[in-house]
Amino acid sequence: MDIYLSNKVQIEQEVKKLDRAINQNSFYRLGVIIFGGAALFYSFQLENLLLVLILFFGLIFLFAFLVSRQSKLEKISAYQKALLAVNLNEIDLENKGVNIYDNGASLEDNKHPYSADLDIVGSHSLFELLNRSTTKLSLSVLGEWLLTDAKRGEILKRQEAAAELATDITWSQDFQAKLLSNLNQKLDVKSFLSTYFQSADFSFGHSFMRLYVKLAPFLFIGAVILAVFIPAAAYIPLVIGLAHVFWSMANGGKVAFFSSRIDKVGNLLDSYAASMELVENRIWKATRNQELQEQLKIQGSSDSVSHAFKKLGKLISNLDARNNMMVGTILNLIFLWDFKQVFAIVDWKAKYQVNILESFDTLAEVEALVSLGTWKRNHADWATPIIVEHLDTALEAVDLAHPLIAIDKAVANTYTNADHQIALVTGSNMAGKSTFLRTVGINAVLAYAGAVVPATSFKLPIFHLISYMRIKDNLNESTSTFKAELDRMKFILETVAQRADSFFLIDEMLRGTNSVDKYLGSRAIIKKLITENGKGMVATHDLQLSTLADEYPKVVKNYHFDIQVIQDEMLFDYKLKIGECKIFNASMLLKGIGVDVEQGRN
Repeated sequence: MDIYLSNKVQIEQEVKKLDRAINQNSFYRLGVIIFGGAALFYSFQLENLLLVLILFFGLIFLFAFLVSRQSKLEKISAYQKALLAVNLNEIDLENKGVNIYDNGASLEDNKHPYSADLDIVGSHSLFELLNRSTTKLSLSVLGEWLLTDAKRGEILKRQEAAAELATDITWSQDFQAKLLSNLNQKLDVKSFLSTYFQSADFSFGHSFMRLYVKLAPFLFIGAVILAVFIPAAAYIPLVIGLAHVFWSMANGGKVAFFSSRIDKVGNLLDSYAASMELVENRIWKATRNQELQEQLKIQGSSDSVSHAFKKLGKLISNLDARNNMMVGTILNLIFLWDFKQVFAIVDWKAKYQVNILESFDTLAEVEALVSLGTWKRNHADWATPIIVEHLDTALEAVDLAHPLIAIDKAVANTYTNADHQIALVTGSNMAGKSTFLRTVGINAVLAYAGAVVPATSFKLPIFHLISYMRIKDNLNESTSTFKAELDRMKFILETVAQRADSFFLIDEMLRGTNSVDKYLGSRAIIKKLITENGKGMVATHDLQLSTLADEYPKVVKNYHFDIQVIQDEMLFDYKLKIGECKIFNASMLLKGIGVDVEQGRN
């Protein structure tokens, strides 16, 4: 946290300096317009053509210099403000603020095997805390890592890549700042460019126009030089310049149609180019980072992807100059500027489009790895999970806590399934049963994504997680709670039967029926899971189910969470203990809200 606070102070000072420089430059531009215009008017009165031309072109170049300087200063300022936002976001998150990055709500799926039950995406989710990605593609990559099964080799590569990024905060924040302009950007640049390149409208002009555009500036400048030495030829540059302007105006519709489709991504391409350049230029040690760097090389060319993007971004920026009427007119008068830039964009496409679109996928993965690296940097004392190769290896968690619960409130627990397949967790209300199941599940998701977890150590094989926790009715589908429970349990049983790598998390099954059916049904379901050689955890209030541990001593093991009652006050320690629960608290909780429960007779 100290590094973020230190960065914040330094960047704020730099932003103030840049703002002053930008204001001064704006004042200089205004001075050029006012005093330069007056000087040019005065030179006309002297009827000295050479002086007029010197002043005219001198003012143009001076104004262009100031415009260029203004643009550079504003870009630097925008970058510094983005860097400031990156650091402020880390400070805010540490103080329980809201992440400026996407929370992954678009990835929500109530039918997913575990997402809704474990708070993986959406508001107040793991994704919301973990994500530092701005591009749509990267959000998909990070979402895939959290929501789908992964292979051990992929996970280990992510762990190594994230660890390397965690140690280099300067590089990581530089990368983040350069891409921050994509934040909340609805446009998918890869899809846009793919469609744009394939469009039949991606054509312009003809061979004579191409040739003349190359010769135009030489013809105009030659005519100006001729006019200086031969006053009678003064009309020639005027005629050529006007011809250029009118020709540009005649084709303005085509140029406007051409430019309007691509100028919207100009600034975004600059940010992509800058971030790709960072990946290209760094010396990587992690295998996956090296592989991603290699993917940014253009086949059959010495150019890098970042160089290609810079070229396109510059061409789009150059074409955008036509939107300034005065600047655009002067540029077309001398260079036929619009035509020149359009032809250059067409040539760029022909040279680079084959490999360029793939680079978006590469950048998306790097951005997702930066999320994992930032997560590791911010939780330096958390453990890197050990992903074991064999499915029969026991899950072992030492001091495992829930990553979405504040450190000062989270209670860590130690657990292993070395001597059983199904953990039957009983306990009183609010004692921590559900939270414990979610703790194991969400940390497994983190582990498979390649992230660190809040534990002293965490070792596990690669399970296919499935859960049964938050079962809801659905009015739109005319589904009752009990029907929804049956559908979910059918999914659980079928998955366990089909996949030996399944690991289930079941919290209080069959809540939508009476207590007798609930007990009998739950018992039958657990037996079915045992028959299918299932692995996982079941949390329940039905203490009678704990007898299953006696029937299947090497398969089922009892655990519980209990309470301490001192002077009618309930104290929760949220610690997992071996054996079935002996103390329940529903009557005490009801008494706390003014409801007395009649005690049964012996």
